[in-house]
Amino acid sequence: MLPLANSPPEHWLAGLRANPPSGELGPLQLAWLGDAVWELHQRLRHCRQPARSQDLHRQVVGLVKAAAQAEALRQLDGLLSGPEQDLVRRGRNRAGRGPRSGDAAAYGLATGFEALLGWLFLHDPCRLVELLDHLKENNP
Repeated sequence: MLPLANSPPEHWLAGLRANPPSGELGPLQLAWLGDAVWELHQRLRHCRQPARSQDLHRQVVGLVKAAAQAEALRQLDGLLSGPEQDLVRRGRNRAGRGPRSGDAAAYGLATGFEALLGWLFLHDPCRLVELLDHLKENNP
């Protein structure tokens, strides 16, 4: 049964346990997974708003584009551990140029952010929840 709209929302990751794949994933695979984690997080944050689906879609697209993800990573500055910073760096360095019309620096930061989210989703869901909650509290 779905929770009622007025009931306190549980974090969608609450019951998730670490479930790393048998082989090590590279930064781009982690970024691909992290992109899906971030989009689902944003969709769940917005799905309770009374609006048309195309309006909700536009809001979420604005939050999942590279510039917004780069800003989210900046908001985590000072909170990331050394290994987390290293993972972001590895993702950023593997990003490539990105779309022609986009900012290459923002694209690299966004890829690093996504790689971090993908890794945390698989290896440390509790830490992922902590960082997502920090972003939500600082950017409601």
